[in-house]
Amino acid sequence: MALAMRMGRIVSGSVVILMAMELMTGMIISSRSGSSSSAYRFGFGAVDAGPGGGGLSMNYYTLSCPMAEFIVKNTVNAALQADPTLAAGLIRMHFHDCFIEGCDASILLDSTEDNTAEKDSPANLSLRGYDVIDDAKDQLEQQCPGVVSCADILAMAARDAVFFAGGPVYDIPKGRKDGKRSKIEDTINLPSPTFNASQLISMFAHHGLTAQDMVALSGAHTLGVARCSSFKNRVTGSTPDADLDSNFAKTLSKTCSGGDNAEQAFDATRNDFDNLYFNALQRKAGLLSSDQTLFSSPRTSRFVNSYALNQAMFFFDFQQAMRKMGSLDIKFDHSSNAQPLPLELDFYEGDARHHLLRLPATVFSVTTLL
Repeated sequence: MALAMRMGRIVSGSVVILMAMELMTGMIISSRSGSSSSAYRFGFGAVDAGPGGGGLSMNYYTLSCPMAEFIVKNTVNAALQADPTLAAGLIRMHFHDCFIEGCDASILLDSTEDNTAEKDSPANLSLRGYDVIDDAKDQLEQQCPGVVSCADILAMAARDAVFFAGGPVYDIPKGRKDGKRSKIEDTINLPSPTFNASQLISMFAHHGLTAQDMVALSGAHTLGVARCSSFKNRVTGSTPDADLDSNFAKTLSKTCSGGDNAEQAFDATRNDFDNLYFNALQRKAGLLSSDQTLFSSPRTSRFVNSYALNQAMFFFDFQQAMRKMGSLDIKFDHSSNAQPLPLELDFYEGDARHHLLRLPATVFSVTTLL
């Protein structure tokens, strides 16, 4: 990464500063000049991620670990080339992390003798992709020790998994810090596969997410499978499920004949990120009760119909909702090592060259009194 500065001279009561930079976007440059004083402020600033995401930045690791995005993307791509089914696991892991105590990587913490962690909850036992996150973290620690958080790795890995599977490409802000609390009882905050639309809307609203956000995020079920234990209630009851296609009901019954751990894909393209999930809901072929209710409920059916008709609309709304979800209850650590590198600044007054200061590691400012 090249960084070049060219400083001008004091002319007519103001400082003229010219800066040429070869750097990734994210530089904030502002100036104020007048007859008596001039102030110049250059900073690598935070880009607000929206509601709940203040303090996150699209370029958080630009100076402190410029290869972070590249390392995570390469690690995810290599893993998914070997096993495309991991895409669903990485996205689901990020979701399960964010809905419990915020996006803080608490889903990665192991249980101890006196505490059962989130990952050992029945709701999380089927999560996959831990090795991918560990691999990326190991590589990042070699490049930038103590800089990139596991929470950010989870968020980046989910985004990269979406794109690898054919979904939208989008950027996310970084700067999340890792949490230290991970308790099994907190997993009660995860939505149940038997929830109806009203329950889902209420739970997502608690996190500042709208009904449309919820439907868009549910579209991640275009990838992956569910186990019979999550949907057998739809085919084992004495009363047929009125919202379940009869032929699809036979398919589910056959799947469940293999036991509670038998798997059924959410749609016909389990490894492709597309809008077929919503087409399935229109045919009453949603796998989980919490899937089919999105089409059955008048509060959400219009979003299902829109996404089934227009994949581009689904992709756009999905990425917007993922950014919002990825900014839930963010933790910050101002002592983090992930800070822009310090620089030394020179300027000229007449023919005299002045070594001004070594700039702080975060946002810095230069003020000259004339």
